[in-house]
Amino acid sequence: MKNNLLDAFLTNWISLLVSAILIGLLYVLARKRVNFGYRVLLALGLGLVAGIFFNTFKIDATSVGTIGTIYVNLVKMLVIPLVFVLVITSITSISSLGQLRKIGIKTISLFLVTTGIAALIGLLVALAFDPGAGISQTMPSSFKPRDIPTFSQVILDLIPTNPISDMAGGKVVPVLVFAFFVAIAIVHVGTKKPEAVKPVKQVIDSFTQVMHQVTKYIIRLTPYGVYALIATMAAKYGLETLAPLAKVIAATYVALIIHFIFTFGGLVTFVAKVNPFKFFRKAYPTIAIAFTTRSSYVTLPVNLEVITKRLRVSPRIASFVAPLGATMNMNGCGGVWPAVVAIFVARVYNIPLGITEYVLLVLVSMISSIGVAGVPGPASISTTVVLTALGLPIEGLGLVLAIDAVVDMGRTAVNATGTTVCALLVANSEGEFDRESFNRDEEDQLELNHT
Repeated sequence: MKNNLLDAFLTNWISLLVSAILIGLLYVLARKRVNFGYRVLLALGLGLVAGIFFNTFKIDATSVGTIGTIYVNLVKMLVIPLVFVLVITSITSISSLGQLRKIGIKTISLFLVTTGIAALIGLLVALAFDPGAGISQTMPSSFKPRDIPTFSQVILDLIPTNPISDMAGGKVVPVLVFAFFVAIAIVHVGTKKPEAVKPVKQVIDSFTQVMHQVTKYIIRLTPYGVYALIATMAAKYGLETLAPLAKVIAATYVALIIHFIFTFGGLVTFVAKVNPFKFFRKAYPTIAIAFTTRSSYVTLPVNLEVITKRLRVSPRIASFVAPLGATMNMNGCGGVWPAVVAIFVARVYNIPLGITEYVLLVLVSMISSIGVAGVPGPASISTTVVLTALGLPIEGLGLVLAIDAVVDMGRTAVNATGTTVCALLVANSEGEFDRESFNRDEEDQLELNHT
């Protein structure tokens, strides 16, 4: 017995020493400003190699797992305050109630509908691929299975009764609904008495900036959290358990491509009455920049140029839809990805989901996407919201964080393209789309200064 305890103690220190060296390497790379995505991928590789080493030589990696748990808990900490202030900030960016009723409602509705479609596609593709097959995780000791509610109870659960109690209880959806009503009220009162809501907006804006910074702090820890989570998983189950993660990547990209071709292509063709091949060819700079930079905000200047000068949408519509889209339109990060991860986590932890949970998944994806976009790590935050709402263990998110950089390129490209599509649809409905200029081939030769 003493020998076993001594062996466990020694091997645990070996795993900590190895992990300290590897985490130190990741820190040095961060100090040298190596690309964040590269560091996350490297953390995946290092965690995989270290975990296989621990597994092969029967080295205890329990303490390494604690590092991963700390990271997951920090992500949990962000969810409620972050989504509350960001839902309000996103909606109050619309300056007047009249503007909200016209362009605003059209734009936000398109964002929500396309995100809902994306979530549905992600759900169906994930069910077909079954990406969690072959991975089995022990349920966290703190996790309590949730009773499956009726559909009417699901609807009732969306409505907040005591917002403070809902926040304390981690009930994400009621908090989002409450934030939505607060935001609409701020816009409404602001049209009549701007000075009355000015202090509230200043407090919310200030708190939003603070939460942005807190989020950045935690996102910077992602490579270390990824290393710890993957190393622990590989140490426990070995290399053969990690192979199915390739199915998560495949399922995500298949869903993104389907959404890109059929949803975006269908809207452009049948609603805007535009040749989809010509549209995607003109929108290519947006797609390429989004794919390579993995940032909707970095893509925004190029997207504005594409929308106005290549797609021939009026600057008024473009200047409203494009910035709002960079904040709220998350078809990839808030639609496809949370759906795929939710099905993956449910399978890994052997938690059955039914039609009620599937409907709730789509609804929560739609609502939460407007509150978590435009911040560092929006896909992780949005996925955390969905997992929480479905009663799934958030620890499952750690299993897929390692491949986040791989799928984020496709997710961001879909996000940015969705904003471009919505701008075209809104402009077309408002009579602010110059179809004749759009159809002239010479527009394709226009140079974009921001590229």
